[in-house]
Amino acid sequence: MRFGIDFGTTRTVVAAVDRGNYPVVNFPDKFGDPHEFIPSVVALNGDEIVAGWEALALESPTLVRSFKRLLTSSKVTAGTPLRMGEATRTIGQVMEAFATAVVKELREFAPDDEIEVVLGVPANARSAQRLLTLDAFNRAGATVVGMVNEPSAAAFEYSHRYSQTFNSQRSRVIVYDLGGGTFDVTLMHIDGRRHEVETSFGISRLGGDDFDEVLVKLALESSGRADDAFGKRAWQKLIDEARTAKEQLKPQSRRLILELGEDDVIVPVPDFYEAATPLVEQTLEAMAPLIGSSGTLTDTDIAGIYLVGGASALPLVPRLLREKFGRRIHRSPLPTASTAVGLAIAADSESGYLLSDRLSRGIGVFREMDAGAQVSFDELVGPEAKAENGSPITISRRYRAAHNVGWFRYVEYSAQASHEVDPGDLTLLAEVVVPFDPSLRDLSPEELAKVPVERGDFGGEVEETVTVDPHGIAAIHIRCEDGFEVEAKARVL
Repeated sequence: MRFGIDFGTTRTVVAAVDRGNYPVVNFPDKFGDPHEFIPSVVALNGDEIVAGWEALALESPTLVRSFKRLLTSSKVTAGTPLRMGEATRTIGQVMEAFATAVVKELREFAPDDEIEVVLGVPANARSAQRLLTLDAFNRAGATVVGMVNEPSAAAFEYSHRYSQTFNSQRSRVIVYDLGGGTFDVTLMHIDGRRHEVETSFGISRLGGDDFDEVLVKLALESSGRADDAFGKRAWQKLIDEARTAKEQLKPQSRRLILELGEDDVIVPVPDFYEAATPLVEQTLEAMAPLIGSSGTLTDTDIAGIYLVGGASALPLVPRLLREKFGRRIHRSPLPTASTAVGLAIAADSESGYLLSDRLSRGIGVFREMDAGAQVSFDELVGPEAKAENGSPITISRRYRAAHNVGWFRYVEYSAQASHEVDPGDLTLLAEVVVPFDPSLRDLSPEELAKVPVERGDFGGEVEETVTVDPHGIAAIHIRCEDGFEVEAKARVL
C-alpha cells in the first residue's frame, strides 16, 4: 500500500492512497485514543530509542522534541551527536528509530501489503537532509518511491480541492507553508494536473516553535520571572504549555492562560500578536520576490495564496496576509494534513498529477588554481535547473588536468552574487581529492594531503559529472582518461 508521509518538526502526518481517495491515517496514543498524527519526538527506554506516542508516554527526561531542526544545519551528518538527557545518540540513529516507529504503525494499518512511501522534505532542504531522511525510511523497511518538496505536494492538494479557482487569466498559486520548524514558499504554475515549480524560497529555522518561545517569554515577563533560570526539562514544559494555549486560539480569543508552576499567567492576545508579528513579517519578506514590485496580487495571474502547515492555523497569520493581499488568501481546511494528502496524490500512480520542479539551491565547486595559490568558484548546476517528474538532472564537463592533485570542494548554495564570485549561503556537499598523477594513486589520504600541488600535464582529459537524482540528492563522478574514477555523495556518513 502507498502512503504520503509529511515528516514534520512537531508532528508527522500520513495519508493513504485508497482507490482515488487520500484519507489521513489515525494513530493511537497510550490510551488507545486515535490522533491524525504521530508526535515527532524520541526518548530512551533503557538503551533503546523509542519514538512517537510511545516516547511521549514515558514522560522521560531523555525526551527530545523538534529533532528535525537539527537537519537544517549545514554541518549535519549521520554521526552528528544528539543529547538525550544524560545520554547521547547520533542523528542517524534517531532518524532510523523514528522512521521505524512510523513504518511499524503503517504495517498495523496495512498488515499484508508492502509499505511504499513518498516523503516530503522542505523545499530548501540540502542533499544531506534529503539523504538522511531517505536512508532512515529505507532502513526502516519502507520502499521510498519518491521525495517531493512539501510546498509542491501542498499544491497538488490545492488543485485537487480548488481546481475551480484557475482559469485562462489565473494559472499560478503561491503555497505558503509555515510548519513547526521551517517556512517554505513556492510559486507554482498549474495547468490541469501538470504542476511546474517556478520559484522556491525558504527560511530553515522559522516556524511554530518560534511562536511558542515568544509566548513563553511574554508570560515570564508579565509574571516578573523574565530573569529566572530554567533547566531543560522545566523550559520544555513551559514550551508545551505555550503550544497548547496557542493551538486553542480562535479569532475571537481575548487571552491566553499558561500554567507557570502553581500560578496561572494571563497573556492578552493583542500583546502576543504584537510580539509575534515580526515573525510573520519575515515570511512576507521572503515572499516578496514572488509577488513582484507592486507588492499586490492585483493584475497578476496568481489565483491565490494557499496557507498550509500547522503554524498557519494561528489566526494572526491569515489576518496579516489578508490585510496585505486581500481576498485571494485560501487557508487549507486541513492545514496540518494538506502536505500529506498532496504526497499521497503524488504516490498514486493513477492520479495523473505531474510535477516539474526547479532546484531551490545551486551546486558549485571551489577549485585550486595556479598550484594552489588561488581559488576559483564555478557554478555547475544553477538554481534554475529543472527536473521533470522522475528524471535526474545531469551536468557534465570535460577539461584537461592541469595539476598533479586536484582539490575540489563541492557546495550547495542558495544564491550567487551578480557581480562577483560569491556563492553566498552555502554548505559543503563533498570534498574530493583526485590524484591526477598516476604515481600518487597508491598513497593513503593522509599521505596525499601532504603532496605539494604542482602544475603540469599529468592525467589527460577529465570528465566531471554532477547528478541530482529525482529525490534531490546530488552526487559527483570524476573520471580520468586512463579510467581512474572518484565518486562522492552528500556528506552524511
